[in-house]
Amino acid sequence: MKWITRYNLICILTLFIVSCKDTRTKINEDNSHAKAPDGMVWIPGGVFEQGATSNDNMTMHHEKPRHTVKVDGFFMDVMEVTNKQFAKFVEETGYITTAERAIDWEDMKLQVPEGTPKPHDSILQPGSLTFKKTKSTVPNLYDFSQWWHWTIGANWKNPSGKESTITNKDNYPVVHVSFEDTQAYCQWAGRRLPTEAEWEYAARGGVHNTIYFWGNNKDMLHKNANTWEGEFPVKNLKLDGYERLAPVGSYSPNKYGLYDVSGNVWEWTSDWYNLNYYQKLFNSNTIADNPGGATEHYNPNNPYNMEKVIKGGSFLCSDSYCASYRVSARMATSMDSSMEHLGFRTVLDLHK
Repeated sequence: MKWITRYNLICILTLFIVSCKDTRTKINEDNSHAKAPDGMVWIPGGVFEQGATSNDNMTMHHEKPRHTVKVDGFFMDVMEVTNKQFAKFVEETGYITTAERAIDWEDMKLQVPEGTPKPHDSILQPGSLTFKKTKSTVPNLYDFSQWWHWTIGANWKNPSGKESTITNKDNYPVVHVSFEDTQAYCQWAGRRLPTEAEWEYAARGGVHNTIYFWGNNKDMLHKNANTWEGEFPVKNLKLDGYERLAPVGSYSPNKYGLYDVSGNVWEWTSDWYNLNYYQKLFNSNTIADNPGGATEHYNPNNPYNMEKVIKGGSFLCSDSYCASYRVSARMATSMDSSMEHLGFRTVLDLHK
């Protein structure tokens, strides 16, 4: 699958990348019985098998091979960061998100092949990627330009474009946030993003050999996650009650008490995306101890971009397209990308 970048979608209409160091904030507690901060839950450490299970017939190549990982305990947000929480951060800091900033072509052209023509100035305006249903069946589901559109004026507080708002949506997950935006929020909140291993371990909720966080029964999907059920991207049957975003906590949590680890919005992790990373861990024939991800990014399908791993799937995930509501699902996303179905949650380390 060809992954989405900010530049890709701008070019559809005409045919910034800042890497912040993760800060592992400690709290002054020394045991797993410490009181969890408001809105968080303790994730006990342990060992698990990361990656796709053998009975998962929707597995993608980069979800294999399965490998053994150990993670220490940590606190994790029970729900994805909401519009209300992000608004408080913006109010207190004056932060301006990537999607709201002017686009610098000199920076952007470093992410594309040499000689790529500059889009017209009327297109190089602040904005983000929004979803639009198609009117008829899409024969080629690899051509994401048929449903993703560069929308000038789209950002976290105007999620569908200039005329849209988040009024009465305080408890919806914040979207249209880039990796840099999440780092700024984490610094303000005294938190960090989870590693990919921590995210998957927590999402499994102590049930480590199943396709979904609730087990292997796909018939329970609409009761446990906000996804696309029906013909993608033409008609959503809304069996789960929503066509697009749902408020956080709309479905049952996993056994650790985490909501929305399947569907609704993809979630940023701190790991570089590297196509060979899982194979490298498997080949080491050892238990990976609190792995922090690959040391460098590598995606032959998108060699010009610095990409991070995102997890969890979104309201757009369907059987016919990606089925990324599976716990092992992962995707590569450019650090400057912001989209209508991409958000995040944070974690906090226990002082040792």
